[in-house]
Amino acid sequence: MTESDLYAFIAKCKLGVLGSIRDEHSPQAALVGIAVTPRLEIIFDTVKSSRKYPNLIAKPSCSFVIGWTGEQTVQYEGEARELDSPELEHYQEIYFKTWPDGPARMSWPGIVYFVVRPRWIRYSDFDQRPPFIREFVF
Repeated sequence: MTESDLYAFIAKCKLGVLGSIRDEHSPQAALVGIAVTPRLEIIFDTVKSSRKYPNLIAKPSCSFVIGWTGEQTVQYEGEARELDSPELEHYQEIYFKTWPDGPARMSWPGIVYFVVRPRWIRYSDFDQRPPFIREFVF
């Protein structure tokens, strides 16, 4: 399992469960549509009225669980940041390749885009015996 293999696996998964932390240090989770870059950055959109938005602004550390077909999964921890110009357009291009309906959401009030840079990723495949587990630290 290389970083390229990991990219290919995540790229096939269009959804991930995002974990964030509220001000009271309690966890919150949300299913979000994701896209991934070859550098294993995760891109997603949300609206400012969501619970995840203020969580990520206040505490950018977050996590994802990706993949749940069979027993192949990715656990992902990283730092989120809200995108703005000029890099916003670069990341939107990647996101819109995965989510062609994304441009239609640009008119939504309060829509924003985040990119998450990985700190730690674990790929697990329990469909094989013995199970295969590989960790990546960034």
